[in-house]
Amino acid sequence: MDSGFYSACAGLAAQTQALELVAHNLANLGTTGYRGERTTFQSLLAGSGTVAANPLNAAVNDFGVLGGSRLDLASGSLVATGGALDLAIAGEGFFTVRQGQQTVYTRDGGFHVDARGQLANAQGDPVLGEQGPITLPNGSVSVSADGTVSVNGDAVASLKITEFAANANLQPLGNGMYAASAGSTLPAASSSVRQGMLEQSNVSAVGSVVELINVQRSAEMMQRALSIFDSQFNQTAVQDLPRV
Repeated sequence: MDSGFYSACAGLAAQTQALELVAHNLANLGTTGYRGERTTFQSLLAGSGTVAANPLNAAVNDFGVLGGSRLDLASGSLVATGGALDLAIAGEGFFTVRQGQQTVYTRDGGFHVDARGQLANAQGDPVLGEQGPITLPNGSVSVSADGTVSVNGDAVASLKITEFAANANLQPLGNGMYAASAGSTLPAASSSVRQGMLEQSNVSAVGSVVELINVQRSAEMMQRALSIFDSQFNQTAVQDLPRV
């Protein structure tokens, strides 16, 4: 009985965390350039390490626990906006942004020119070019596929587009921004910039709702199992133990 109780408890904890992750994805359906997060699970064998296990636990108690999450790096749909400073990336690259003292990355290309004349994101962080922050003089802005930024036909900067190694572990920071581990960045090789477009979130609304329903059902099953085991424990304590 103890084996089943702890298995149900571990399952409920994992499904609760998965439910929060799915809900977070759904909340960001409208976030430009958002990358959905996917749950990853791992097995935890009861009795491993310093805790001794009875034969029943060792036989059946293989807990499933949430091991963390990973980013779904699939591209979202590109939607035309017509804005001269609305930019999207076709390919695997990310725009590079200076956030405080940290260099971060985003697929959200909804940019504007700030009070200093610099190209900035919605949060006011400067967008980086190959030579640092990009300052734009007054005039008509055009951006070519290779990231060259021109004003009135004269090239003024080149966007710094960053790609990542296959084993890079991007960490979400909120607002569509991501941090990368040192040494995982690569120069853009297969990415191109699209002016007058923005990338939608890559989260599927229908798929996420189906996943939400499945996770909710799994969590409810774990709750019912815990209630059953709790009732059995109470029955043992109230009815069976006094007979011993």
